[in-house]
Amino acid sequence: MSQALPGNGLEADHARQGGRDLLVRALVDARARSLRLFAAFEAALGPGLPVPCMPEINPPLWELGHVGWFADWWIARNPQRLRGARADPLAPRNPARQAARGLDADALYDSSAVAHDTRWHLDLPDTDAVRADLAASLRDTLALLHQTDETDDALYFFRLALFHEDMHAEAAVYMAQSLGIDVGETPAATAAAATAAATLHLPLTRGVLGHSNAGFAFDNELGAHAVSVGPLEIDARALRWSQYLPLVETGGAPVPRHLRRAGTGWECCRFGRWQALDLDAATCHLSAAEALAWCAWAGRRLPTEAEWELAARTLPGFAWGEVWEWTASEFAPYPGFAPHPYRDYSQPWFDGRPVLKGASFATAARLRHPVYRNFFPPARNDIFAGFRSVAR
Repeated sequence: MSQALPGNGLEADHARQGGRDLLVRALVDARARSLRLFAAFEAALGPGLPVPCMPEINPPLWELGHVGWFADWWIARNPQRLRGARADPLAPRNPARQAARGLDADALYDSSAVAHDTRWHLDLPDTDAVRADLAASLRDTLALLHQTDETDDALYFFRLALFHEDMHAEAAVYMAQSLGIDVGETPAATAAAATAAATLHLPLTRGVLGHSNAGFAFDNELGAHAVSVGPLEIDARALRWSQYLPLVETGGAPVPRHLRRAGTGWECCRFGRWQALDLDAATCHLSAAEALAWCAWAGRRLPTEAEWELAARTLPGFAWGEVWEWTASEFAPYPGFAPHPYRDYSQPWFDGRPVLKGASFATAARLRHPVYRNFFPPARNDIFAGFRSVAR
């Protein structure tokens, strides 16, 4: 199914600030998507759902079980769930539902403790048992949600579990593209991002970088602080293939992942099917190095995170949401950073990797917000990532 491009993050604002009724609908929707994606892998891969051990993917059955485990760990099993971001992450947990069957769910699904490559060698429950666990988990989550006050603290872990599941669903679409599996999700039409201007002028602009409203925030978004950017000229939308491929044709960059030459033109592989490349589509599956190489060749540069965010918030005609966009900024803590209970979400990754801004077609609308900070190692080209540029 095609997904529309975002406007200005209003749906994400609603998800971050909405109450019980909105969260019920969103949690049910996220779980339905998780199960739909898993069913597509099941149909394509067959018994055992075999996938190669690769750094950027996880076994699909492990992914599905992990999503349910995460919700249980932070909600049904968490005696401090009503304290929100002030909860003690080490507070003793209630037993996992799988304990009744003699299984140690924490030893199977805790991503902080189970090494990546180990996940291919675990004795996981079968698909029917995992689906049953997820159904029970959702029932417990919704029952507890119905009893919960509509305060930001009380709703914090319900929102966290929702966004966590949305992130894993997007990762499943990345994996489907890497493995050539059609999961029924495709990019929106190029026309949806059309804009009258090729570039936009951002005057000297003073604003606030980061989260400054009520509602949910990821820990790396907090510490909102004043910034000043501009004046500058910035692309109105992400770079198109028609702009990038001349660099490849001169030998200045390698052929991008999932592309190949076809006679005098180009083809792209989309979920296992080769087709003519739309030259007006946004560049995708580019690493940060490829983005930087094009900027050096074209005499331009990547925007900083602050430039991107303030432009997205203030400039009419600034189109975003087709692909994640590499920026020139390192993923680093904002002033006064303090990790939230899910300690491994941000803090381990303040290692120099770049920030990506925006969203891709596979990003749930609930996550598409200008303040959202994505972060991947610069060599990753399996994600739906491209870039826009700024005049030097």
